[in-house]
Amino acid sequence: MELHYEVISEDQMEACRDLCNELMAFQKSKAYITPELFDSMSFETRMVPSVKNALHNYFVVVKDGDKAVGYVYSNISPKEAYSNSFATFFDLASVRKENVGCLSQFYIKEEYRQYGAGSKLFQMSMEWLQQFEDVDDYFIYVSNGNSDALEFYKRKGFSVSHDILGGFITVLRKSK
Repeated sequence: MELHYEVISEDQMEACRDLCNELMAFQKSKAYITPELFDSMSFETRMVPSVKNALHNYFVVVKDGDKAVGYVYSNISPKEAYSNSFATFFDLASVRKENVGCLSQFYIKEEYRQYGAGSKLFQMSMEWLQQFEDVDDYFIYVSNGNSDALEFYKRKGFSVSHDILGGFITVLRKSK
């Protein structure tokens, strides 16, 4: 195994397509609250709109040789971007500044977990997010049933803020 990490540009985000779609299938397989909501979620419906609505985007792909085995996608977005027809993700008044940081998508193929790739991707994402002076609040959204991810983020200093959509998503938050 030869893991290496590549920061890619928005123009190269297509490299995340298959992994993003695997993430949606993985989340559906874990979900016990309305798993059918994942049926309409894909690279085209989740990542592409998020990238378009964000002010800044950050992608890191972890590869074993030439094979993409995981990725993280983070962004800086206006806080209003998190209130839409799908849901209002947090109390906008509770956010001190106009923009928020979000670790939006994070996935590692199962056979590559437990080798430190998750911690490395998380660290790279947080270092990128924390460089923005106009952001004090960071969010992560964990789908129901994904208790491993929830515990991972808690170990990394995030706290559960609240649930939305009847428990479909758990909102985790950390402030500067």
